[in-house]
Amino acid sequence: MIIQTPLEKLYNWTAKQPEKTFLRQPFNGEWLHFSWKKSEDEVRRMAAYLRSLNLPPQSKVAIISKNCAHWILADLAIMMAGHISVPLYPTIPADLIRYCLEHCDAKVAFIGKLDDWSKQRSGLPDHIKGISFPLWTEPGYENWNNIIAKTEPFTENYVPKPSDIATIIYTSGTTGLPKGVVQTVNAFSYAACWALNEMKDLSEGERFFSYLPLSHIAERMLVEMGGIYCGATISFAESLDSFPANLKDTKPTVFLAVPRIWTKFQMGILGKMPQSRLNILLKIPIINGVIKKKIKEGLGLDQAKYLLTGAAPMPVAAINWFEKIDFIICEAYAMTENCAYSHLTRKENRKPGSVGTPMPNCEVRLAEDGEIQVKSECTMLEYYNEPEKTKEAITEDGFLRTGDEGKIDANGFLKITGRIKDIFKTDKGKYVAPAPIELELSKNTFIEQVCVVGANLPQTIALVVLSADGKNEDKEQLTSSLVETVTEINKTLDKHERIKKVVVMRDEWTVDNNLLTPTMKVKRNILEKEKEKNYEKWYKEAGDVIWEN
Repeated sequence: MIIQTPLEKLYNWTAKQPEKTFLRQPFNGEWLHFSWKKSEDEVRRMAAYLRSLNLPPQSKVAIISKNCAHWILADLAIMMAGHISVPLYPTIPADLIRYCLEHCDAKVAFIGKLDDWSKQRSGLPDHIKGISFPLWTEPGYENWNNIIAKTEPFTENYVPKPSDIATIIYTSGTTGLPKGVVQTVNAFSYAACWALNEMKDLSEGERFFSYLPLSHIAERMLVEMGGIYCGATISFAESLDSFPANLKDTKPTVFLAVPRIWTKFQMGILGKMPQSRLNILLKIPIINGVIKKKIKEGLGLDQAKYLLTGAAPMPVAAINWFEKIDFIICEAYAMTENCAYSHLTRKENRKPGSVGTPMPNCEVRLAEDGEIQVKSECTMLEYYNEPEKTKEAITEDGFLRTGDEGKIDANGFLKITGRIKDIFKTDKGKYVAPAPIELELSKNTFIEQVCVVGANLPQTIALVVLSADGKNEDKEQLTSSLVETVTEINKTLDKHERIKKVVVMRDEWTVDNNLLTPTMKVKRNILEKEKEKNYEKWYKEAGDVIWEN
Protein backbone atom coordinates (compact mmCIF):
# COMPACT_ATOMS: atom_id res chain seq x y z
CA MET A 1 0.00 0.00 0.00
CA ILE A 2 1.20 3.54 -0.80
CA ILE A 3 1.19 5.55 2.43
CA GLN A 4 0.67 9.27 1.83
CA THR A 5 0.82 12.14 4.31
CA PRO A 6 -2.22 14.37 5.01
CA LEU A 7 -0.59 17.21 3.05
CA GLU A 8 -0.07 15.02 -0.01
CA LYS A 9 -3.76 14.11 0.12
CA LEU A 10 -4.64 17.82 0.37
CA TYR A 11 -2.57 18.61 -2.76
CA ASN A 12 -4.08 15.65 -4.63
CA TRP A 13 -7.70 16.53 -3.90
CA THR A 14 -7.22 20.22 -4.67
CA ALA A 15 -5.79 19.28 -8.06
CA LYS A 16 -8.52 16.72 -8.75
CA GLN A 17 -11.64 18.52 -7.42
CA PRO A 18 -10.74 22.16 -6.66
CA GLU A 19 -14.31 23.50 -6.53
CA LYS A 20 -15.84 20.65 -4.52
CA THR A 21 -16.76 21.56 -0.94
CA PHE A 22 -14.27 20.27 1.62
CA LEU A 23 -15.57 22.04 4.77
CA ARG A 24 -19.10 23.27 5.62
CA GLN A 25 -19.27 25.67 8.54
CA PRO A 26 -22.64 26.69 10.01
CA PHE A 27 -22.69 30.29 11.24
CA ASN A 28 -25.78 32.20 12.34
CA GLY A 29 -27.95 29.54 10.75
CA GLU A 30 -26.24 29.72 7.34
CA TRP A 31 -23.72 27.30 5.81
CA LEU A 32 -20.34 28.72 4.75
CA HIS A 33 -18.58 26.55 2.15
CA PHE A 34 -14.82 26.07 1.85
CA SER A 35 -13.83 24.38 -1.40
CA TRP A 36 -10.64 22.34 -1.58
CA LYS A 37 -9.05 25.19 -3.55
CA LYS A 38 -10.07 27.87 -1.03
CA SER A 39 -9.05 25.63 1.88
CA GLU A 40 -5.61 24.92 0.46
CA ASP A 41 -5.09 28.62 -0.33
CA GLU A 42 -5.85 29.61 3.28
CA VAL A 43 -3.64 26.79 4.60
CA ARG A 44 -0.76 27.93 2.35
CA ARG A 45 -1.09 31.58 3.45
CA MET A 46 -1.21 30.71 7.16
CA ALA A 47 1.72 28.29 6.72
CA ALA A 48 3.71 31.08 5.05
CA TYR A 49 2.89 33.39 7.94
CA LEU A 50 3.95 30.82 10.56
CA ARG A 51 7.20 30.30 8.63
CA SER A 52 7.75 34.09 8.60
CA LEU A 53 7.89 34.03 12.42
CA ASN A 54 11.26 32.22 12.09
CA LEU A 55 10.47 29.77 14.88
CA PRO A 56 12.79 26.77 15.34
CA PRO A 57 11.74 23.78 13.19
CA GLN A 58 9.15 21.55 14.84
CA SER A 59 7.97 24.28 17.23
CA LYS A 60 4.76 23.62 19.14
CA VAL A 61 1.63 25.48 18.01
CA ALA A 62 -1.55 25.06 20.05
CA ILE A 63 -5.17 24.98 18.89
CA ILE A 64 -7.74 25.94 21.54
CA SER A 65 -11.17 25.79 19.95
CA LYS A 66 -14.34 23.83 19.50
CA ASN A 67 -14.69 22.04 16.18
CA CYS A 68 -14.93 24.33 13.17
CA ALA A 69 -13.53 24.67 9.65
CA HIS A 70 -10.58 26.74 10.82
CA TRP A 71 -9.57 24.08 13.36
CA ILE A 72 -8.75 21.75 10.46
CA LEU A 73 -7.22 24.54 8.35
CA ALA A 74 -4.97 25.50 11.28
CA ASP A 75 -3.92 21.89 11.83
CA LEU A 76 -2.87 21.55 8.19
CA ALA A 77 -1.12 24.95 8.20
CA ILE A 78 0.91 23.97 11.25
CA MET A 79 2.06 20.80 9.47
CA MET A 80 2.84 22.70 6.25
CA ALA A 81 4.94 25.18 8.25
CA GLY A 82 7.03 22.27 9.58
CA HIS A 83 5.70 22.58 13.12
CA ILE A 84 3.85 20.42 15.67
CA SER A 85 0.16 20.92 16.51
CA VAL A 86 -0.91 20.79 20.16
CA PRO A 87 -4.71 20.59 20.34
CA LEU A 88 -6.29 21.35 23.71
CA TYR A 89 -9.82 20.53 24.83
CA PRO A 90 -11.97 23.66 24.49
CA THR A 91 -13.48 23.17 27.96
CA ILE A 92 -10.33 22.82 30.08
CA PRO A 93 -9.71 25.49 32.74
CA ALA A 94 -7.04 28.17 32.56
CA ASP A 95 -4.60 26.42 34.90
CA LEU A 96 -4.53 23.28 32.72
CA ILE A 97 -4.16 25.36 29.54
CA ARG A 98 -1.13 27.05 31.10
CA TYR A 99 0.29 23.73 32.30
CA CYS A 100 0.07 22.12 28.85
CA LEU A 101 1.41 25.15 26.96
CA GLU A 102 4.36 25.60 29.33
CA HIS A 103 5.03 21.87 29.51
CA CYS A 104 5.49 21.60 25.72
CA ASP A 105 7.00 25.10 25.32
CA ALA A 106 4.38 26.27 22.81
CA LYS A 107 5.27 29.35 20.74
CA VAL A 108 1.90 30.19 19.12
CA ALA A 109 -1.74 29.43 19.92
CA PHE A 110 -4.81 29.59 17.69
CA ILE A 111 -7.81 30.78 19.71
CA GLY A 112 -11.15 29.85 18.18
CA LYS A 113 -14.75 28.96 18.89
CA LEU A 114 -15.14 28.91 22.69
CA ASP A 115 -17.97 29.36 25.20
CA ASP A 116 -16.19 32.00 27.30
CA TRP A 117 -12.52 32.66 26.56
CA SER A 118 -12.46 35.33 29.29
CA LYS A 119 -12.47 32.52 31.89
CA GLN A 120 -9.57 30.73 30.16
CA ARG A 121 -7.57 33.67 28.86
CA SER A 122 -5.23 33.81 31.87
CA GLY A 123 -4.02 30.34 30.86
CA LEU A 124 -2.25 31.77 27.80
CA PRO A 125 1.22 33.01 28.86
CA ASP A 126 2.15 36.48 27.63
CA HIS A 127 5.09 35.24 25.54
CA ILE A 128 2.89 32.98 23.40
CA LYS A 129 1.56 34.63 20.27
CA GLY A 130 -2.23 34.37 19.91
CA ILE A 131 -4.06 34.17 16.56
CA SER A 132 -7.87 34.27 16.59
CA PHE A 133 -10.12 32.46 14.14
CA PRO A 134 -12.17 34.80 11.92
CA LEU A 135 -15.72 33.98 13.01
CA TRP A 136 -14.94 34.09 16.74
CA THR A 137 -12.57 37.03 17.03
CA GLU A 138 -10.99 37.63 20.43
CA PRO A 139 -9.55 41.09 21.21
CA GLY A 140 -5.81 41.35 21.62
CA TYR A 141 -4.84 38.77 19.01
CA GLU A 142 -4.10 38.95 15.30
CA ASN A 143 -7.04 37.75 13.25
CA TRP A 144 -6.78 34.86 10.79
CA ASN A 145 -8.47 36.75 7.94
CA ASN A 146 -6.26 39.81 8.37
CA ILE A 147 -3.15 37.61 8.27
CA ILE A 148 -4.08 35.68 5.12
CA ALA A 149 -5.17 38.89 3.36
CA LYS A 150 -1.67 40.33 3.63
CA THR A 151 0.36 37.10 3.25
CA GLU A 152 1.33 35.49 -0.04
CA PRO A 153 0.74 31.71 -0.11
CA PHE A 154 3.57 29.26 0.48
CA THR A 155 4.17 27.77 -2.99
CA GLU A 156 6.16 24.63 -2.26
CA ASN A 157 4.32 21.30 -2.03
CA TYR A 158 5.99 20.61 1.29
CA VAL A 159 5.90 17.00 2.49
CA PRO A 160 7.04 16.29 6.05
CA LYS A 161 9.29 13.32 6.77
CA PRO A 162 7.49 10.27 8.20
CA SER A 163 9.65 10.51 11.32
CA ASP A 164 8.69 14.16 11.97
CA ILE A 165 6.44 14.75 14.95
CA ALA A 166 2.93 15.64 13.77
CA THR A 167 1.25 16.38 17.07
CA ILE A 168 1.41 16.28 20.85
CA ILE A 169 -2.01 15.34 22.21
CA TYR A 170 -2.59 15.92 25.91
CA THR A 171 -4.67 13.12 27.38
CA SER A 172 -7.81 14.06 29.27
CA GLY A 173 -6.27 13.18 32.63
CA THR A 174 -8.49 10.66 34.47
CA THR A 175 -5.81 10.09 37.10
CA GLY A 176 -3.82 13.32 37.32
CA LEU A 177 -2.16 15.94 35.14
CA PRO A 178 -2.50 15.43 31.37
CA LYS A 179 0.35 13.65 29.61
CA GLY A 180 1.51 14.74 26.15
CA VAL A 181 1.27 11.86 23.67
CA VAL A 182 3.82 12.32 20.88
CA GLN A 183 2.68 11.00 17.49
CA THR A 184 4.60 11.09 14.22
CA VAL A 185 3.51 11.94 10.70
CA ASN A 186 3.95 8.25 9.90
CA ALA A 187 1.49 7.22 12.63
CA PHE A 188 -1.18 9.54 11.19
CA SER A 189 -0.52 8.46 7.60
CA TYR A 190 -0.34 4.75 8.40
CA ALA A 191 -3.48 4.71 10.58
CA ALA A 192 -5.54 6.70 8.07
CA CYS A 193 -4.51 4.66 5.02
CA TRP A 194 -4.99 1.24 6.60
CA ALA A 195 -8.19 2.12 8.48
CA LEU A 196 -9.87 3.43 5.32
CA ASN A 197 -8.75 0.31 3.51
CA GLU A 198 -10.68 -1.72 6.11
CA MET A 199 -13.82 0.40 5.61
CA LYS A 200 -14.06 -0.98 2.13
CA ASP A 201 -17.03 0.82 0.58
CA LEU A 202 -15.95 4.41 1.29
CA SER A 203 -15.35 6.62 -1.74
CA GLU A 204 -14.88 10.27 -2.74
CA GLY A 205 -18.51 11.25 -2.16
CA GLU A 206 -18.57 10.69 1.60
CA ARG A 207 -19.99 13.12 4.14
CA PHE A 208 -18.61 13.37 7.67
CA PHE A 209 -20.21 15.25 10.58
CA SER A 210 -17.83 16.70 13.17
CA TYR A 211 -19.08 17.44 16.68
CA LEU A 212 -17.09 15.27 19.15
CA PRO A 213 -13.93 17.20 20.13
CA LEU A 214 -11.27 17.24 17.41
CA SER A 215 -8.77 17.40 20.27
CA HIS A 216 -9.74 13.74 20.89
CA ILE A 217 -7.88 11.18 18.79
CA ALA A 218 -11.02 9.31 17.63
CA GLU A 219 -12.65 12.37 16.04
CA ARG A 220 -9.37 13.60 14.65
CA MET A 221 -8.53 10.33 12.96
CA LEU A 222 -11.98 9.26 11.77
CA VAL A 223 -13.44 12.64 10.80
CA GLU A 224 -10.53 14.98 10.04
CA MET A 225 -8.17 12.39 8.58
CA GLY A 226 -11.04 10.33 7.16
CA GLY A 227 -12.33 13.41 5.35
CA ILE A 228 -8.90 14.39 4.06
CA TYR A 229 -7.99 10.90 2.89
CA CYS A 230 -11.41 10.21 1.27
CA GLY A 231 -11.63 13.62 -0.40
CA ALA A 232 -14.92 13.96 1.49
CA THR A 233 -16.98 16.86 2.81
CA ILE A 234 -16.81 17.59 6.54
CA SER A 235 -19.69 19.51 8.15
CA PHE A 236 -19.81 20.89 11.69
CA ALA A 237 -22.42 21.46 14.39
CA GLU A 238 -22.96 25.11 15.22
CA SER A 239 -24.25 24.56 18.76
CA LEU A 240 -25.91 22.02 21.01
CA ASP A 241 -29.31 23.46 20.13
CA SER A 242 -28.68 23.31 16.38
CA PHE A 243 -27.07 19.84 16.52
CA PRO A 244 -30.20 17.91 15.37
CA ALA A 245 -30.87 20.30 12.47
CA ASN A 246 -27.19 20.38 11.42
CA LEU A 247 -27.03 16.57 11.51
CA LYS A 248 -30.21 16.21 9.44
CA ASP A 249 -28.93 18.75 6.93
CA THR A 250 -25.59 16.95 6.60
CA LYS A 251 -26.94 13.40 6.20
CA PRO A 252 -23.50 11.92 6.99
CA THR A 253 -22.42 8.69 5.34
CA VAL A 254 -20.02 8.01 8.23
CA PHE A 255 -21.11 8.82 11.79
CA LEU A 256 -19.33 8.29 15.12
CA ALA A 257 -21.10 8.68 18.46
CA VAL A 258 -20.19 7.73 22.02
CA PRO A 259 -22.64 5.42 23.87
CA ARG A 260 -24.26 8.32 25.77
CA ILE A 261 -25.30 9.92 22.49
CA TRP A 262 -26.70 6.65 21.15
CA THR A 263 -28.70 6.38 24.41
CA LYS A 264 -30.05 9.91 23.89
CA PHE A 265 -31.10 8.97 20.35
CA GLN A 266 -32.84 5.87 21.74
CA MET A 267 -34.68 7.91 24.39
CA GLY A 268 -35.71 10.45 21.75
CA ILE A 269 -37.17 7.71 19.55
CA LEU A 270 -39.01 6.08 22.44
CA GLY A 271 -40.26 9.48 23.59
CA LYS A 272 -42.14 9.76 20.29
CA MET A 273 -43.08 6.09 19.98
CA PRO A 274 -43.33 3.89 23.11
CA GLN A 275 -41.55 0.53 23.00
CA SER A 276 -44.82 -1.46 23.04
CA ARG A 277 -46.11 0.36 19.94
CA LEU A 278 -42.74 0.12 18.20
CA ASN A 279 -42.65 -3.65 18.81
CA ILE A 280 -46.08 -4.06 17.21
CA LEU A 281 -45.26 -1.92 14.15
CA LEU A 282 -41.94 -3.70 13.54
CA LYS A 283 -43.80 -7.00 13.22
CA ILE A 284 -46.00 -5.76 10.36
CA PRO A 285 -44.59 -6.33 6.84
CA ILE A 286 -44.12 -3.15 4.74
CA ILE A 287 -45.06 -0.95 7.75
CA ASN A 288 -41.84 -2.00 9.52
CA GLY A 289 -39.78 -0.70 6.58
CA VAL A 290 -41.64 2.62 6.63
CA ILE A 291 -41.07 2.99 10.39
CA LYS A 292 -37.34 2.23 10.14
CA LYS A 293 -36.94 4.70 7.27
CA LYS A 294 -38.84 7.41 9.17
CA ILE A 295 -36.66 6.95 12.27
CA LYS A 296 -33.45 7.13 10.23
CA GLU A 297 -34.61 10.20 8.30
CA GLY A 298 -35.72 11.86 11.55
CA LEU A 299 -32.17 11.63 12.89
CA GLY A 300 -30.49 12.44 9.57
CA LEU A 301 -28.82 9.01 9.41
CA ASP A 302 -30.75 7.51 6.50
CA GLN A 303 -27.71 7.61 4.20
CA ALA A 304 -25.09 6.41 6.70
CA LYS A 305 -22.86 3.59 5.48
CA TYR A 306 -20.95 3.34 8.74
CA LEU A 307 -22.31 3.91 12.25
CA LEU A 308 -19.58 3.69 14.87
CA THR A 309 -19.28 3.86 18.63
CA GLY A 310 -16.24 4.11 20.88
CA ALA A 311 -14.59 5.81 23.90
CA ALA A 312 -16.65 3.68 26.32
CA PRO A 313 -18.34 0.25 26.21
CA MET A 314 -21.83 0.12 24.69
CA PRO A 315 -24.29 -2.34 26.26
CA VAL A 316 -25.09 -5.31 24.03
CA ALA A 317 -28.80 -4.69 24.71
CA ALA A 318 -28.47 -1.21 23.18
CA ILE A 319 -26.62 -2.52 20.10
CA ASN A 320 -29.30 -5.18 19.64
CA TRP A 321 -32.09 -2.61 20.10
CA PHE A 322 -30.68 -0.42 17.33
CA GLU A 323 -30.16 -3.44 15.08
CA LYS A 324 -33.91 -4.10 15.18
CA ILE A 325 -34.41 -0.75 13.43
CA ASP A 326 -31.57 -1.48 10.97
CA PHE A 327 -28.87 0.57 12.67
CA ILE A 328 -25.74 -1.60 12.42
CA ILE A 329 -23.44 -0.02 15.00
CA CYS A 330 -19.79 -1.08 14.90
CA GLU A 331 -17.67 -0.75 18.04
CA ALA A 332 -14.07 0.42 17.86
CA TYR A 333 -11.34 0.38 20.48
CA ALA A 334 -8.10 2.32 20.55
CA MET A 335 -6.23 5.02 22.44
CA THR A 336 -4.44 8.31 21.89
CA GLU A 337 -1.26 6.36 22.56
CA ASN A 338 -1.78 4.19 19.46
CA CYS A 339 -3.23 6.93 17.26
CA ALA A 340 -6.73 5.34 17.35
CA TYR A 341 -5.34 2.27 15.54
CA SER A 342 -6.11 -0.95 17.36
CA HIS A 343 -9.47 -2.77 16.99
CA LEU A 344 -12.53 -2.33 14.78
CA THR A 345 -15.79 -4.22 14.30
CA ARG A 346 -16.26 -4.88 10.59
CA LYS A 347 -19.86 -4.71 9.37
CA GLU A 348 -19.61 -8.16 7.81
CA ASN A 349 -17.96 -9.77 10.88
CA ARG A 350 -19.61 -8.66 14.09
CA LYS A 351 -19.84 -9.95 17.64
CA PRO A 352 -21.86 -7.61 19.91
CA GLY A 353 -20.18 -7.26 23.28
CA SER A 354 -16.72 -7.24 21.73
CA VAL A 355 -14.80 -4.32 20.21
CA GLY A 356 -13.96 -6.29 17.09
CA THR A 357 -10.71 -7.73 15.81
CA PRO A 358 -7.27 -6.13 15.34
CA MET A 359 -6.48 -3.74 12.53
CA PRO A 360 -3.98 -4.93 9.89
CA ASN A 361 -0.40 -5.31 11.15
CA CYS A 362 -1.48 -4.70 14.75
CA GLU A 363 -0.19 -7.26 17.26
CA VAL A 364 -2.26 -7.91 20.38
CA ARG A 365 -1.54 -9.95 23.49
CA LEU A 366 -2.77 -10.33 27.05
CA ALA A 367 -0.32 -9.98 29.94
CA GLU A 368 -0.43 -12.34 32.91
CA ASP A 369 -2.82 -10.03 34.75
CA GLY A 370 -5.13 -9.85 31.71
CA GLU A 371 -3.94 -6.42 30.55
CA ILE A 372 -4.40 -5.78 26.82
CA GLN A 373 -1.12 -4.88 25.13
CA VAL A 374 -0.87 -3.77 21.51
CA LYS A 375 1.92 -3.02 19.07
CA SER A 376 1.88 -1.34 15.66
CA GLU A 377 3.47 1.39 13.56
CA CYS A 378 1.11 3.79 15.32
CA THR A 379 2.41 3.39 18.86
CA MET A 380 3.41 6.78 20.29
CA LEU A 381 7.05 7.81 20.44
CA GLU A 382 6.75 8.86 24.07
CA TYR A 383 4.95 10.94 26.63
CA TYR A 384 6.56 14.33 25.99
CA ASN A 385 9.33 15.05 28.51
CA GLU A 386 8.14 12.16 30.71
CA PRO A 387 10.75 9.36 30.30
CA GLU A 388 9.66 7.43 33.39
CA LYS A 389 5.98 7.46 32.42
CA THR A 390 6.94 6.44 28.87
CA LYS A 391 8.91 3.51 30.26
CA GLU A 392 5.87 2.45 32.31
CA ALA A 393 3.62 2.65 29.23
CA ILE A 394 5.72 0.78 26.64
CA THR A 395 7.29 -2.62 27.23
CA GLU A 396 10.89 -3.39 26.32
CA ASP A 397 9.70 -5.24 23.21
CA GLY A 398 7.57 -2.29 22.05
CA PHE A 399 4.06 -3.20 23.22
CA LEU A 400 1.80 -0.46 24.55
CA ARG A 401 0.34 -1.21 27.97
CA THR A 402 -3.27 -0.08 27.59
CA GLY A 403 -4.26 -0.36 31.26
CA ASP A 404 -7.41 -2.16 30.09
CA GLU A 405 -8.24 -5.71 31.06
CA GLY A 406 -9.68 -7.99 28.41
CA LYS A 407 -10.34 -11.40 26.92
CA ILE A 408 -9.66 -12.62 23.37
CA ASP A 409 -11.76 -15.43 21.88
CA ALA A 410 -10.69 -18.10 19.38
CA ASN A 411 -11.64 -15.84 16.45
CA GLY A 412 -9.60 -12.87 17.71
CA PHE A 413 -12.55 -10.83 19.02
CA LEU A 414 -11.53 -8.65 21.96
CA LYS A 415 -13.84 -8.04 24.91
CA ILE A 416 -12.95 -5.27 27.38
CA THR A 417 -13.63 -6.36 30.96
CA GLY A 418 -12.45 -3.29 32.87
CA ARG A 419 -9.56 -1.07 33.84
CA ILE A 420 -6.69 -2.74 35.71
CA LYS A 421 -6.39 0.24 38.09
CA ASP A 422 -10.13 0.40 38.78
CA ILE A 423 -10.24 -3.08 40.31
CA PHE A 424 -10.68 -2.89 44.10
CA LYS A 425 -10.81 -5.26 47.08
CA THR A 426 -13.74 -5.80 49.44
CA ASP A 427 -13.18 -6.12 53.20
CA LYS A 428 -12.57 -9.86 52.72
CA GLY A 429 -9.75 -9.18 50.24
CA LYS A 430 -11.77 -10.32 47.22
CA TYR A 431 -11.38 -8.43 43.94
CA VAL A 432 -14.17 -6.57 42.12
CA ALA A 433 -13.92 -5.31 38.52
CA PRO A 434 -16.49 -2.48 38.43
CA ALA A 435 -16.71 -1.87 34.66
CA PRO A 436 -18.86 -4.92 33.70
CA ILE A 437 -21.27 -4.18 36.58
CA GLU A 438 -21.50 -0.52 35.52
CA LEU A 439 -22.24 -1.58 31.96
CA GLU A 440 -25.15 -3.75 33.14
CA LEU A 441 -26.54 -0.93 35.31
CA SER A 442 -26.36 1.52 32.42
CA LYS A 443 -29.00 -0.54 30.59
CA ASN A 444 -31.56 1.12 32.89
CA THR A 445 -32.46 4.27 30.97
CA PHE A 446 -33.19 6.15 34.19
CA ILE A 447 -29.41 6.09 34.84
CA GLU A 448 -27.21 8.63 33.05
CA GLN A 449 -23.90 8.03 34.86
CA VAL A 450 -22.72 5.27 37.18
CA CYS A 451 -19.69 4.41 39.29
CA VAL A 452 -19.52 1.15 41.26
CA VAL A 453 -17.41 1.43 44.43
CA GLY A 454 -16.84 -0.64 47.55
CA ALA A 455 -13.19 -0.85 48.61
CA ASN A 456 -13.13 -2.32 52.16
CA LEU A 457 -16.90 -2.88 52.26
CA PRO A 458 -18.51 -6.36 52.35
CA GLN A 459 -20.30 -5.68 49.03
CA THR A 460 -20.50 -2.94 46.41
CA ILE A 461 -22.39 0.35 46.21
CA ALA A 462 -23.55 1.92 42.95
CA LEU A 463 -23.32 5.72 42.77
CA VAL A 464 -25.68 6.90 40.04
CA VAL A 465 -26.65 10.16 38.36
CA LEU A 466 -30.18 10.11 36.96
CA SER A 467 -30.98 10.74 33.31
CA ALA A 468 -33.55 13.35 32.32
CA ASP A 469 -36.19 10.59 32.21
CA GLY A 470 -35.12 9.39 35.64
CA LYS A 471 -35.45 12.87 37.13
CA ASN A 472 -38.95 13.20 35.72
CA GLU A 473 -40.10 9.77 36.89
CA ASP A 474 -42.31 9.25 39.94
CA LYS A 475 -39.99 8.50 42.90
CA GLU A 476 -41.76 5.26 43.80
CA GLN A 477 -41.67 4.01 40.19
CA LEU A 478 -38.03 5.05 39.88
CA THR A 479 -37.06 3.21 43.06
CA SER A 480 -38.91 0.10 41.90
CA SER A 481 -37.12 0.21 38.52
CA LEU A 482 -33.67 0.59 40.11
CA VAL A 483 -34.31 -2.24 42.59
CA GLU A 484 -35.52 -4.50 39.78
CA THR A 485 -32.38 -3.80 37.73
CA VAL A 486 -30.09 -4.48 40.70
CA THR A 487 -31.94 -7.71 41.57
CA GLU A 488 -31.45 -9.04 38.04
CA ILE A 489 -27.77 -8.06 37.94
CA ASN A 490 -27.05 -9.53 41.38
CA LYS A 491 -28.25 -12.95 40.20
CA THR A 492 -25.22 -13.06 37.86
CA LEU A 493 -22.62 -11.87 40.39
CA ASP A 494 -20.58 -13.51 43.14
CA LYS A 495 -21.67 -12.56 46.65
CA HIS A 496 -18.86 -10.04 47.25
CA GLU A 497 -19.62 -8.31 43.89
CA ARG A 498 -23.34 -7.89 44.51
CA ILE A 499 -24.74 -4.36 44.74
CA LYS A 500 -25.92 -3.64 48.28
CA LYS A 501 -27.13 -0.07 47.74
CA VAL A 502 -27.88 2.36 44.94
CA VAL A 503 -27.07 5.93 45.95
CA VAL A 504 -28.66 8.61 43.76
CA MET A 505 -26.31 11.57 43.54
CA ARG A 506 -27.53 15.06 44.30
CA ASP A 507 -25.46 16.70 41.53
CA GLU A 508 -24.44 15.63 38.05
CA TRP A 509 -20.81 14.77 37.34
CA THR A 510 -19.50 17.30 34.85
CA VAL A 511 -16.30 18.65 33.36
CA ASP A 512 -16.87 21.91 35.26
CA ASN A 513 -16.98 20.23 38.69
CA ASN A 514 -13.90 18.15 37.74
CA LEU A 515 -15.67 14.78 38.03
CA LEU A 516 -15.61 14.11 34.27
CA THR A 517 -12.80 14.34 31.76
CA PRO A 518 -13.47 16.33 28.55
CA THR A 519 -14.14 12.95 26.93
CA MET A 520 -16.90 12.23 29.47
CA LYS A 521 -15.02 9.58 31.45
CA VAL A 522 -15.64 9.58 35.21
CA LYS A 523 -12.62 10.68 37.25
CA ARG A 524 -13.02 7.78 39.63
CA ASN A 525 -10.19 8.75 41.98
CA ILE A 526 -11.54 12.30 42.47
CA LEU A 527 -15.14 11.08 42.84
CA GLU A 528 -14.06 8.52 45.42
CA LYS A 529 -12.08 11.07 47.43
CA GLU A 530 -15.18 13.25 47.54
CA LYS A 531 -17.68 10.50 48.44
CA GLU A 532 -15.79 7.76 50.31
CA LYS A 533 -16.39 9.31 53.74
CA ASN A 534 -20.09 8.43 53.27
CA TYR A 535 -19.70 4.84 52.06
CA GLU A 536 -20.09 3.15 55.45
CA LYS A 537 -23.06 5.35 56.42
CA TRP A 538 -24.82 4.65 53.09
CA TYR A 539 -24.05 0.95 53.37
CA LYS A 540 -25.77 0.71 56.77
CA GLU A 541 -28.71 2.98 55.91
CA ALA A 542 -32.16 1.40 55.55
CA GLY A 543 -33.53 0.87 52.03
CA ASP A 544 -32.09 -0.37 48.77
CA VAL A 545 -32.09 3.06 47.12
CA ILE A 546 -30.78 6.13 48.95
CA TRP A 547 -30.77 9.79 47.93
CA GLU A 548 -27.67 11.82 48.65
CA ASN A 549 -28.46 14.79 50.93
